[in-house]
Amino acid sequence: MFHPDASKLELLARLGYGARGIVYCLVGGLAALAAIGSGGQTGGSKSALASLLGQPFGRAWIGLIALGLVGFALWRVIEAVTDADRHGHSAKGLAVRAGHAVSGVVYGGLALSAARLAMGSGSGGDDRAARDWTAWLLAKPLGQVLTGLIGAIVIGVGLAYLRKSWKGDVLRRLSLPSEVHRWAVPVGRLGFAARGVVFALIGAFLILAAFHSRSAEAKGLGEALQFIGRQPFGWVLLAVTAAGLFAFGLFGLVQARYRHIDAPDASDAKAALRNAASSLRGT
Repeated sequence: MFHPDASKLELLARLGYGARGIVYCLVGGLAALAAIGSGGQTGGSKSALASLLGQPFGRAWIGLIALGLVGFALWRVIEAVTDADRHGHSAKGLAVRAGHAVSGVVYGGLALSAARLAMGSGSGGDDRAARDWTAWLLAKPLGQVLTGLIGAIVIGVGLAYLRKSWKGDVLRRLSLPSEVHRWAVPVGRLGFAARGVVFALIGAFLILAAFHSRSAEAKGLGEALQFIGRQPFGWVLLAVTAAGLFAFGLFGLVQARYRHIDAPDASDAKAALRNAASSLRGT
């Protein structure tokens, strides 16, 4: 799967894309089962990982996924700091890189939660975490404004995913053989569309939390899926969204195998991270 001289950072990135893909496959698969009344659950990433605890070698699988998520978190931060994907220093480029850095922090937290599950401590459920950090932010000066701003940004990200699903280049930075190319395009479009819907919903709930100054209004991925399921013909909407999330997971596995990753040397990455940390301490 990997070229013999692939760098350690490239290996970390590929394992990370694969781990993220598996998490989305779990989330989407469980939500699809819930939609058709065959068990399952409408939960977020942590809940999906917790569902593995009852399976043979469940803790071992969660531990392996946790290691992959650590790799993805590190790669996202390195990608942002070193500009490995050549986004540049324009306003758009810096925004994309900042998004990657935030993604690294988020997946680092998910990796920690997965590691705790693997070791027998902690529990699934990311909706409470969404309310907890919203409550923390609302208690700060200008907390309502900041919460609303974050909600607007999350909605913007969701709309960007929806636009990408409609007419964007979902295969950007992928080099696919023809037999994979045929199905990767529709799978990628469906995946980005579903991700766009749930991001937009989560952002909307954050804006409501800011408007009412009530952290209980904030919702994570699991409650966003439950909201979809409560709408008219909700089981159909939930099934389609779940299929899309599962598709995004499959697309993540495609990225793990075929994405072009221009990883910097480990020494260069360490130096860039040290410089970034020094800059943050100086501000």
